[in-house]
Amino acid sequence: MRDTCGWNVRAGKTEKTMKTSLKFKRMERGLKQSDLADLVNVRRETIGRLEQGQYCPSLRLAMDLAKALDTTVENLFSFDDEE
Repeated sequence: MRDTCGWNVRAGKTEKTMKTSLKFKRMERGLKQSDLADLVNVRRETIGRLEQGQYCPSLRLAMDLAKALDTTVENLFSFDDEE
């Protein structure tokens, strides 16, 4: 399940929308935003912004989130044409 919100990312001359299942995966594990934030050493607001599609994570943060949620980066984030 992916959130409908996402980020517009330029890939050459086209824009793609990146989608996230971060909120779903976090809730599935019974974690609050603050719990997940503590696990990956960011502020709770960062997790909220990621879940709302207001922030595009660095590769390092995406990998840390995937590890903390026992999943893959690909399961957390995708482009609109990859589903």
